[in-house]
Amino acid sequence: MATYLLDTNTISLLIRGNHAIAKRLQEQAMIDIALSAVTEGELLFGLARRPQAMALHQAVKAFIQRTQVLPWDSSCAAVYGRERAKLQSEGLSLSALDMMIAAHAKAVDAVLVTHDQSMLNLSGWKTQDWAR
Repeated sequence: MATYLLDTNTISLLIRGNHAIAKRLQEQAMIDIALSAVTEGELLFGLARRPQAMALHQAVKAFIQRTQVLPWDSSCAAVYGRERAKLQSEGLSLSALDMMIAAHAKAVDAVLVTHDQSMLNLSGWKTQDWAR
């Protein structure tokens, strides 16, 4: 199973040329890197909004092809429901898609690699920011 689950913003920064993220990826075996199917959906949505951006389409699709995409399943849904309710009771909130991606990382016991400060500040969650 993957050790690192990349958030959408990490992949976006990578494709825009973030050297720190590229360096960290080169240091990892690709078997240890994964995307949530939710992240894949967000990336494909971004491409659908920019049909003329051919270089972007090629870069995103090539990255998706080289990376394992994990299905969002019932175990992810269980973590999502429990953790979203817990965070909400603590007065914290993430967008639904961000929460789905974070829950997916927790469900598969992976480190969530994100540049989103609200996700990085989740107490007790395994997160890293490779963009720094």
